Amino acid sequence: MRRNFLYLACFLCLCLSIQVLSAQERYELNTDWFCNPISDTKENGITLSQPDFKLKRWMPATVPGTVLTTLLNNEKVPDPFYGMNNNKIKDIYETGREYYTYWFTKDFEETAAPGEQVWLKFRGINYSADVYLNGKKVNQTPFKGMYLRREFNITSLLNKNGKNRLAVLVHPADEVGNPNGGQGGDGTIAKGVALQYTAGWDWIQPIRDRNTGIWDKVFIEKTKSVNLKNPHIVTLVPGKRLPGESQEPATLQVSAELQNTQNTPINGTLQYQLNGKTIKTLVTLSAKETKEIALPDFSLENPKLWWPSGYGAQNLYDLNLEFVVADQVSDSEQVKFGVREIQTSWNAHTRSKEIAVNGQKIFIKGGNWIISDAMLRFSEERYDAEIRFHRDMNLNLIRIWGGALPERPEFYEACDKYGLLVIQDFWMSGDCNGRWVDPMKKEDQWTRRQYPDDHNLFIESAADAVKMLRNHASLAIWCGGNEITPPADILSALKDSILPKYDNTRWFIDYSNSDEMSYNFKGGNGDGPYGIQNINTFWGERTWPFNSEVGSVGTGDAVSLKRFLPEDHQVIPQELEGTEKVEDEVWSYHKYIDYGDAMEPYGSPKDMEDFATKAQLVNYNQYRGLMEGFSSHMWDWYTGVIIWKTQNPWTALRGQMYDYYLDPNACLYGLRSGSEPVHAMYDPVEQNIMIVNNSFEQQHDLMLRLTAYDMEGNSKMITQVFNYIEPSSVRQIMSIAHYIEELGAEEGMFLSVQLLDVDQELVSDNFYWLPDANGTYSGLQNMDNVQLSAKAKKISATEIELTLTAAEEFPVAFFNRISLIDAKTGERLLPTFFSDNYVSVTPGGEKKITLSYDQLKNTDAKIEIEGWNVPKQTLDLN
Repeated sequence: MRRNFLYLACFLCLCLSIQVLSAQERYELNTDWFCNPISDTKENGITLSQPDFKLKRWMPATVPGTVLTTLLNNEKVPDPFYGMNNNKIKDIYETGREYYTYWFTKDFEETAAPGEQVWLKFRGINYSADVYLNGKKVNQTPFKGMYLRREFNITSLLNKNGKNRLAVLVHPADEVGNPNGGQGGDGTIAKGVALQYTAGWDWIQPIRDRNTGIWDKVFIEKTKSVNLKNPHIVTLVPGKRLPGESQEPATLQVSAELQNTQNTPINGTLQYQLNGKTIKTLVTLSAKETKEIALPDFSLENPKLWWPSGYGAQNLYDLNLEFVVADQVSDSEQVKFGVREIQTSWNAHTRSKEIAVNGQKIFIKGGNWIISDAMLRFSEERYDAEIRFHRDMNLNLIRIWGGALPERPEFYEACDKYGLLVIQDFWMSGDCNGRWVDPMKKEDQWTRRQYPDDHNLFIESAADAVKMLRNHASLAIWCGGNEITPPADILSALKDSILPKYDNTRWFIDYSNSDEMSYNFKGGNGDGPYGIQNINTFWGERTWPFNSEVGSVGTGDAVSLKRFLPEDHQVIPQELEGTEKVEDEVWSYHKYIDYGDAMEPYGSPKDMEDFATKAQLVNYNQYRGLMEGFSSHMWDWYTGVIIWKTQNPWTALRGQMYDYYLDPNACLYGLRSGSEPVHAMYDPVEQNIMIVNNSFEQQHDLMLRLTAYDMEGNSKMITQVFNYIEPSSVRQIMSIAHYIEELGAEEGMFLSVQLLDVDQELVSDNFYWLPDANGTYSGLQNMDNVQLSAKAKKISATEIELTLTAAEEFPVAFFNRISLIDAKTGERLLPTFFSDNYVSVTPGGEKKITLSYDQLKNTDAKIEIEGWNVPKQTLDLN
């Protein structure tokens, strides 16, 4: 486990050391920071920020990062993600705020040439700060609020010799909350405008410093007399479009804020170039004036449109917006954007909202996202990997849960790249903000209903977040809060002021399970449930028509579990009757959610490895069944579904398609199968075969091929028939009830459901294992072992093609997990991406799988293969 953690820590630190450059002169201050607790610091900020003051025995600091991250990187605390280590770290509620109040310093070299302006920019500090530079106080007004960006003109504060020191005193949240085991602890963490999960939730233990620190990027930026900021690009795409076709024009509406730093008026030109044309407007700025300037609308001919994943390409444009004074660029901003338009309408049949992109309705297959890392160790590489996993699940939307944060631009860049639409919640939750009676909360509902304490700070933070994120093509929807609306004045500010002024093209939901999104005809909360369900439920029982949260289990395999479970706790979890806990304290501490009796049909687990293996069978079926069941009622019962949840920012034992270390489990590949754009599937309730078409095109001449296999590998062709299906629709094809009864009653059976195109290439490849007449998998429990032939070759600097072949005379080679491992250590190389995994190979059959690993050319790697009835083997690469 330690090796994996150290690898991940090095990976994140490397990412944080990369300088960010853009069109204007800008660089990040992300190395050579030092810190010291306020309790051990006698000097004030004026003294500390003097470049010649000696910082004796100060600790290297991680910026961007939190106090806890710095302490961990300096080995002052144990890894809080491992075992019960988090209990060994002092909690701020017990120590008091001063314990995690730290000074941070950074020396840097910079001067301002004549006519230059130098800016110090913070993208996020939690929770409040005092900033000093070269012996002077920088922020003359309070610097408070986790989500607010702040910028300061430091031109006059720079030392003429270029030697500068920045000193920042960072204070924790005013109310840190009692981590008493409630959702958000005692709820008072929500008094601030910041993360709510840090006091603990049902999927995480408390973060001991409440994420105190300079948690986001710090920049130095140079401009001339006019500072160009907050550019805004709106794309209007009228009509109903199709990917890949020649397009009618789209309209671009471009604007930006211009800040005159001088005491005299300035004349200049705001302009950009696109498709060989220059769009510009003349501007006059009064002395010290800041104002927003709109350029003339631009008609973009034959635009390359941006589409969600699975529907078309994610085309992106680069636009360099600049302000020119006397033939010199005063400032510029490089913006990457996609040409697309989000539309919404009310589906009167389902009684829920329906989402369209570029005029085409999209059936939403989404996942709920918490945060990338609970200790805020963010990086472009980790964001890219996580969003790529979501793309690989064939999802088309991610919802950012309201107890977290406005996700970072790097998150949205990855969503733009991979085609994931985003719902961005603002920072409210029904738990902390008073929706329910809760004995764990310190204050009553009436009081909590008015959290946070500073409504103006929330409103200011929301406006700033909108400005920061609004240019991303992936951002589709704003949401007022998780399971509750904000207080009336905040809600009014969002709906009637902020969004109309700063981003008037996106749908705003007042809260995540609002009737405006999905009519609640059932009563209850309007979302959920959150535990394992009988797969038949997904198919046969109607739930809310756009369920914003419905989820299940997610335990990883044994390799994943051993990364954070100490050896003495690598046991089968035994549920304590009448509670949500299990006998083993580490499993309980890591929020294990019970599988009930779902593994019993496979035989009672013998040890943890057997438990984890059988859990993967359940995982695969749960998430394939969930998405297939919702898809089977597309546009009839449902307009979409969002899984709770698809990832964990901590080593929790529930609701995840991959673990914190970016190692996928079978949930991911079951969901990937069930979410195929064009998909053939088996309805376990009615025992029908159905085809779902999520594409915008009619599907002609699809060959449906159904084949049954018994436990010895004997096959029976059920049917092979051509089919046609309309765009964005689902069709029932045939019943196979009598085949199931005839072939599977005694031992169960395998069912291969495939779609082939006119070139006889697989469009959909779906493999089911069905129980016997008693509901048990008696045949699986007694399968003979088989040998699987495997060949692997590198096909690029980062990719491997793996070919698996099963002998004709043997049973099915069932449920094979493929891993890329380090040849020397045997540890998995992460993150590795697979075109498929947990695959079965039928007798005489062959499967080709592509593995992708970014560091492949620098790594001595092997492939490891192990299946239900296939002994483990390792394979060299050719």
